[in-house]
Amino acid sequence: MYAIVKINGIQTRVSPDEVIEVPHLAGEPGAKLSFGEVLMFADGDRITVGRPFVKGAGVSAEVVDQARGPKLRIFKFKRRNDYRKRRGHRDLLTRIRITGIKA
Repeated sequence: MYAIVKINGIQTRVSPDEVIEVPHLAGEPGAKLSFGEVLMFADGDRITVGRPFVKGAGVSAEVVDQARGPKLRIFKFKRRNDYRKRRGHRDLLTRIRITGIKA
């Protein structure tokens, strides 16, 4: 059983008891979350596709922890102009455990 759900604007494939990283969501570790924007639901050979969302379907999850992603380095330069700019950032991520999928 799995579902494709829209979490924070990103479509993600989830299945029960799976731990995934998504863009930052508010909540302390242990907090319960629910997502109602299920785009597709599959249970064995039965596949339900929503237009745009599956009616009555939902995904429940629990926040495992808040983390930061890997450091991304951005380096800009223009040749022969003595122009160099070095920047970087780390995205805030939330690890969640999918506790259930209902259709």
